[in-house]
Amino acid sequence: MLFRSNYELTLTSPIATSFRAIKAANSLDIDAKKKSIHHFKVKADIDTSYNVGLIVGASGSGKTTLAKHIWSDACFVQILDLSKPIIEQFPQEMSYDECAGMLCGVGLTSVPCWIRPAYTLSNGQKARAECALQMARNDQEIIVIDEWTSVVDRTVAKVMSHCIQKHARKTNKRIVLLSCHYDVIDWLNPDWIIDANKQEYTNRRLLWRSFQRNEQLEFEIKEINTDSWKYFSKYHYLSEKLPGGLLKTFGLFHKNDQVGFQCFANYVPFRGKGKILMHSNRTVIHPDYAGLGMGIMLINKTSKIMYDQGYDVRAKFSSTPVYLAMSKQREWKLVSVDRKTKMQAGEKMLRKTGFRVDVKTWSFVYSPNA
Repeated sequence: MLFRSNYELTLTSPIATSFRAIKAANSLDIDAKKKSIHHFKVKADIDTSYNVGLIVGASGSGKTTLAKHIWSDACFVQILDLSKPIIEQFPQEMSYDECAGMLCGVGLTSVPCWIRPAYTLSNGQKARAECALQMARNDQEIIVIDEWTSVVDRTVAKVMSHCIQKHARKTNKRIVLLSCHYDVIDWLNPDWIIDANKQEYTNRRLLWRSFQRNEQLEFEIKEINTDSWKYFSKYHYLSEKLPGGLLKTFGLFHKNDQVGFQCFANYVPFRGKGKILMHSNRTVIHPDYAGLGMGIMLINKTSKIMYDQGYDVRAKFSSTPVYLAMSKQREWKLVSVDRKTKMQAGEKMLRKTGFRVDVKTWSFVYSPNA
């Protein structure tokens, strides 16, 4: 049984009495006093268990005032410190893996973004960082975030919304988002909606599990040269240089914008027998588009292209999350697990201090017909 409460408030604003203000009002023959009052009334159940709530409506429709009326002014405290790296701002009692899991959960998967001062992040990355920090708090039962996706591209807004709702449900958090954009509704798939424009409440608690989103984002993979690597290298955790030797590179595009980069490199010189070995590496999805599983998709799709061209396709990873994701892919077979314990020169990649030490790696071979 659902229990609805009445939420009623009146918003008023002062009226200017200057000559120009009066002239402006008289030019349209409007009742200035009446136009400065906005009455808001809605009956809604925001107490029954949920994970994602949405208050949506145009600017001035009363979203923020309603949220303050329900949860008090304190609900809008922002905790992201722009002067510090995001990885340093989680509660001290959280382990590194818990911090990393929270960041990856909201789609902020680029490690270089974690260790730079937060002021260097894009608007979308800052919004995700704020969400991660808010969701890590134990002193707040409900997380309320205003102006959700207001300052980002609409495609990025949809990606962000999908990530947040998925992570809120996975971690069983309760989050309420305020937005002036209706295009994020399907991507948030909220448990309930308050439409501030219509002053209507919609309960979707029994709908979200079976909900099928009609809109799909379309992406295209193209073979490209290496020029765009300079734009994506800052998001990759290894050397900013591409490997030497034979390379094949691909780009992931949304409309005309490149949002991903994938490289294959020939680490082992070809001796004239068998197939040329090409290793998947330098997989990067722009942080604004992270959270849709496109990294693994890009690896799989481009590996199929390389395989069909006659190459022996391999991959080696030191990232545990990537290893776990790759283990679920039927096209890939784990062939070895190694731990590097001695320093190596790494001159080809211009690493002055050599390769990383004491790093566990997982090696796979691409075998779609296995």
